[in-house]
Amino acid sequence: MTQTSPDGFVDIAGNPRPDNARIIWYDGTNGLRLRACVAGATTDTPRGTCLVCPGRSEFIEKYFEVARELQDRGFAVVIFDWPGQGLSDRLLKDPLKGHIDRFDTFVQALDSGVAAAGDLPRPLVSLAHSMGGAISLAALCSGRLKVAAAAFCAPMWGLPVPLALRGVIATMLLAGKSGAFARKPGPPETFDANEVTHDRPHWDMNRQLTDAVPELRLGPPTWGWIAASLKTLDRITRPKALAGITIPVFVASAAEEKLVANSAHAAVAAHLSDCEHLTVAGAMHEILMEKPDKRTQFWAGFDRLLTRAGI
Repeated sequence: MTQTSPDGFVDIAGNPRPDNARIIWYDGTNGLRLRACVAGATTDTPRGTCLVCPGRSEFIEKYFEVARELQDRGFAVVIFDWPGQGLSDRLLKDPLKGHIDRFDTFVQALDSGVAAAGDLPRPLVSLAHSMGGAISLAALCSGRLKVAAAAFCAPMWGLPVPLALRGVIATMLLAGKSGAFARKPGPPETFDANEVTHDRPHWDMNRQLTDAVPELRLGPPTWGWIAASLKTLDRITRPKALAGITIPVFVASAAEEKLVANSAHAAVAAHLSDCEHLTVAGAMHEILMEKPDKRTQFWAGFDRLLTRAGI
């Protein structure tokens, strides 16, 4: 049974909640019950609201520090537990399978979550990491996400999937194996072997959260997740799809990236009319969970984005 606080948070020492935070539950597609965190601004004159879109396998509590930093900048904050991860409903009986039926389920969760959060201070700004970057870009391309500026941290705009593997993916779907692991779960990750951060305290914090509430854990993706992701990425990274995005954008790539294709960042940025693209030297995939000097570079770019947007 999930051991959360009475108000729906997972609390551990050293990871304080953002101020004025509350959990909301709302309905997603196909009757999914989804969780989000709404944290009010800590100033009487809010600068706006930042929509925090986490990556695959991530969850609200991992972004408490980010939320507090956004509140320090004058923002209210909304953080999402996507369908199939965090403490939102999972799509399959095996809760460790990282699955999605179609990518629009994620986009709908973002759309519905913003509506469920109520009367948020304007303007809205998005801050998206990894898979969250694909979700928010898809929502921007479709016009379903209306924000004044958008920041992307190591966004999942391309995956290192060889062409030959795409044939395997199609075969697995035809064989009814959409919900099967594309890669078998391995032993628990160690810090020395991790591919996301050089910063031990951030890595330890994430492990402590999933140890406290194992229901937060998520294993490897399914064939269905990979297929849905590739289909969406092929669509949203085309110049025609990007042409309607005219807001200021900031993209941060990790120089030591091992999970997403950095080449896609440059390709997308080149087709955005108002975009700064920064590569953070020495950073791994989770730039926002990296060592302080790497995180500082991201936040400096985020602040430049706000200046460009007049926020």
